[in-house]
Parts: sequence; structure tokens; C-alpha cells
Amino acid sequence: TNRRSFLKTTAIASESILEKVSKGETLNETEKQEWKKVNQRFETLCDTAFTSKVPVMIDAEDSWIQPAIDKLTLDMMKKYNKERVFVLNTYQMYKKDSLGILQENLKYAQEKGFKIGAKLVRGAYMEKERKRAAEKGYPDPINDTKENTDRDYNEAVKLCMANLEQVLVIVATHNEESSKLGAELLQKTGNKTNNPTVWFSQLLGMCDHISFTLSAQGFNVAKYVPYGPVKAVTPYLIRRAEENSSMEGQAKKEIALIKTELAERKRNR
Repeated sequence: TNRRSFLKTTAIASESILEKVSKGETLNETEKQEWKKVNQRFETLCDTAFTSKVPVMIDAEDSWIQPAIDKLTLDMMKKYNKERVFVLNTYQMYKKDSLGILQENLKYAQEKGFKIGAKLVRGAYMEKERKRAAEKGYPDPINDTKENTDRDYNEAVKLCMANLEQVLVIVATHNEESSKLGAELLQKTGNKTNNPTVWFSQLLGMCDHISFTLSAQGFNVAKYVPYGPVKAVTPYLIRRAEENSSMEGQAKKEIALIKTELAERKRNR
């Protein structure tokens, strides 16, 4: 089965407790009980994913609460990803520390004998992250340039492709270069294009030409379907489009491809 489930940790834990744990602050007794319940909820959901054989992808959050989520997820990967990957973390490669975290997680998994589930994204909260860093006076956690983010993303793809016996990777991007890199590296490993530990993913209706091309060549492709109230879904889609500053150029390319296809169909009618 190719079913997947998603978990947004802020749906089962308050942002305040996640932030406090992320900072390494001492918890009072009430907070200790709250954090214990969060751990129990998180483990129950991951255990359900394991017993149902439906992998769960843990969504990424803001940088000031992400360390707590990373710790929860790594613990669950260690417990449930012994032979197959049932728990996946999301690595936001626009953050300066994400590549290092992925490298550390992989090394830890190799030492402890479990597999890493890695969904690679660039990230969607750049303005929010930078604004908060400026207001609170701490270093900007986001890469200084888009080129640095592209570099880190592609390095993460290379790292995962070089360790497929230990990693299930989802190359979740609307960037042509990164998608092409992932496809080429998979082929160079000698694995089949439909290797079950490698997936490519784009939003439905966004960069479909990447999805269709990869799928036609036999690669595993998943299309995310945004579902929910228009007021909630529209900002989400806008953030996805803003993840990549080259999206405008890609949108123009998509329109050109659609026009070409329409003209071709008209000729063949």
C-alpha cells in the first residue's frame, strides 16, 4: 500500500510546552504532566501507524518549537523504524541547522540500528521566522540566500540517496533542479526507478509537469491534495508557492506547456 498519514504536533500539544521543551527550560510539575501526556499521545499515534502499516509523516513547525518535535520524532523512529520506515520527520532545508540535524540523525540511526524517514522540504515561514528573530534579538535561523537553501536541499538529497539502505526519502519540492538531481542520483545507485524508499512529491495542480515526467519514467510520485475550508487552504497554497522564488518562472513554463499541449490536441482532433 502507498497510503500515508500526517501528524501536526501542534494539534496534540500546546505551543507553550513545545517551546519550553525546545529551549531546554525546567518544567514545573504541571508542565511535566502535560509533557508526559504529549509523549503518550505522540507514541499512541505512531504505534497506530506501525500496527496499521500506514506510515505517518510528522509535519514541520516554527523553529522555536521544532527541537521538541525533532526529539519526539527521533525517539519514535528509533522505536518503530527497525525494519521498515513508519515514522518520518520533515526537514526544512531553508534553516541553517537542518542539514546538520539530518546528518546527526542518520549517524545516530546507523549506530542504534534503525532507519530514518526524511521528507525534504525547503520551508514556508521565512518572513515569520525572520520577523520574530529580529523582534526578539536572536540570530536569524534562515539561510541568508536562496542559493544557500538550494545548496543545503540538494546536499540533503545527496546524503539520503547515498544511504538508501538506512533512509526512506521523500523529495518534496516544486524545484526542477532538485527533482532532476534526485532522479539522476537514484539511477546512479543502480536501483530501479520505483525503489520503494524514494518518493517525489508535489501539490496537485502545482508543477504537474514535474510529477508527470517523473511518473512516466517509472519513479514513485505522490500528489498532495489540499483539503479544507477555502479560508484555510488558500494561505497554505500561497505559502507553498512562496517557498521557491523561481516559482514565477516555473508557472510561466507550465502555462507554455499547457498551451503547447492544447494546440497539439487541437491539431489531432
